[in-house]
Amino acid sequence: MSKAQLANIFGRNPAEESLGYTEIGGVEIEFKGKLTRSIVEEISKLKKEPEWMRKWRLRNLELFYKLPSPKWLIGLEELDLEEISHYVKPETEKAVSWDDLPKEIREAYEKLGIKEAEAKVLGGLNAQLDSEVILTRVKEYVEKKGVIVTDLDTAVQKYPDLVKKYFMRIFPPEHKFAALHGALWSGGTFIYVPPGVKVETPIESFFLIGRAAEGNFEHSLIIADRNSYVHWIEGCAAPILKKYSFHDGMVEAYVAEGARLHITTLQNWSSQVININNKRAIVERNGYVEWIEGSIGSKLSYVYPSAVLKGENASMESYVITFARDGHIKDGGSKAYHLAPNTKSRIVSKSISMTGGLNVYRGLVRIVKGAKNAKSYTSCDSLLIDEKSKTYTFPHIQNDEPTAIIGHEASVGKLSDLLMFYLRSRGLKENEAVSMIVGGFLSDVLARLPFEQAAIIKSALDLEFSKYGVVG
Repeated sequence: MSKAQLANIFGRNPAEESLGYTEIGGVEIEFKGKLTRSIVEEISKLKKEPEWMRKWRLRNLELFYKLPSPKWLIGLEELDLEEISHYVKPETEKAVSWDDLPKEIREAYEKLGIKEAEAKVLGGLNAQLDSEVILTRVKEYVEKKGVIVTDLDTAVQKYPDLVKKYFMRIFPPEHKFAALHGALWSGGTFIYVPPGVKVETPIESFFLIGRAAEGNFEHSLIIADRNSYVHWIEGCAAPILKKYSFHDGMVEAYVAEGARLHITTLQNWSSQVININNKRAIVERNGYVEWIEGSIGSKLSYVYPSAVLKGENASMESYVITFARDGHIKDGGSKAYHLAPNTKSRIVSKSISMTGGLNVYRGLVRIVKGAKNAKSYTSCDSLLIDEKSKTYTFPHIQNDEPTAIIGHEASVGKLSDLLMFYLRSRGLKENEAVSMIVGGFLSDVLARLPFEQAAIIKSALDLEFSKYGVVG
C-alpha cells in the first residue's frame, strides 16, 4: 500500500515526522523522541489518570532503564525507541456507533471485515486505532448479564478497584520490554464476567497500527469470575509500511475457580512490524484457559502465551501456529507453571518456514515440588518449505515433583517433492497441492477454531505462499 493510499485510508500523511509533542488540526496528538519522565507524565495527564497509575508508569520507566534486554532476543538492532512515536491519539473521538466514525476510518475496518463480523457473530467489539480505542459496541444481551466490556482507560476511571487488583500483577515488569509497556501502555480491552455467567458469543478486540514509526502498547485485562465462561478474540493488523513500527502489548487473564476462558489471537501485522507481546493467565482451582495463537505477519515476533496453574486441577491448553519468511524471525512457544496437585497442561506448536524464514520454539514447563500428579505434554512440529529456511526447538523442563508425568515430542518435515509430484499427477495445481499439505499439517489446531477464524488463517497463509511463487 502506497503512502498516498495510507493517507487516503487513515486521513494523514504517513511520511510526517515530528518530535516531542505534535498536534495536527487540533485533533491528533503525538509524543515522540527520547523517552523521558515528562513524556510519561504528559501521557498520564492527557488521560486524566489517578495518581496511583501515574506513579506506576513512572516506576516502570525507572525499571525500563535499569533492566537489561532479555538475552534470547535477536534481530532488534534496528529498533530505535527515539525514532518511534510513544503515543498517537487518532483523529477521531471514541464512538459507540459505526456511523459516528469518520468515513475513511469506517471504510478501513469494513475492508478488514470487522463491521460484518461484529454484526453477525460477536457479542462485543473494541476497535483500536493507534494508541486509543475508537469504537466500543456491546450486544444488549451481554450487558444484561452484567458483563463489563470496555477499554482499559475507561476501566481505570470507572472500576479502579478491579483494575488495581490485577493490573500487571499477573505479568509484572519482570523484563525490560514489560517495564517499557508498563510506562507507555494505552488502550486495550477490559472484560469482566460475573460469577456463573456464560457469554455464548465471542468478544473481539481489533488493534490496527495506522502508520510507520509508531509504537503500540495496548493492555488487555480479562477477568473470568467463578464458574463463568467467555471467549475473547484478539485481532491485529497493519497496512504495508515503508518503515518499521513497534508493538509491545500485554494480555493478562485471571481465571477464577471453575471458570473457563478461551483466548484466540489472529496476528497478521505487516512485515515491517516488530512484535513483542507479553501474555499470561493465572488459573485457580478447576479453572481452564485455552490459548490459540495464529502468528502470520510481522518481521520479528516474540510471543509466549503462558499459564500459572495455581489451583488444584487447574488446566491449560496452548496451540500456536507461526509462519516465517524472507529472513523474518518468529520466536514463540508457551509456558506452563504447575503450582498445585493434579494440574494439566498441553502445548502444541506448529511452525511453517519458507524463503529463509526462521522459526524458534522456546517453551517452559515448570512443576514445583508438591504439585502431585501434575501432567504436561508438549508437541513441536515444523514444516520447512525450502532449503534456505530454518527451525529450532528449545524446550526447557524443570521438574521437582517425582509423581509428575511429562511428555515432549518434536518433528521437522520438508515439503516432499514426491508428494507434490503425486498430487499434481492427480490433477491438482501447485497451489492446491501446497494448500492441501499445509491444511493437513495444521488440521489438529484449525479444527479447534470456529470456521470463520480457521478460514482466515488458512487464507492468509495461502496468500503468503502465492506471493513467492510457492503456489502458482
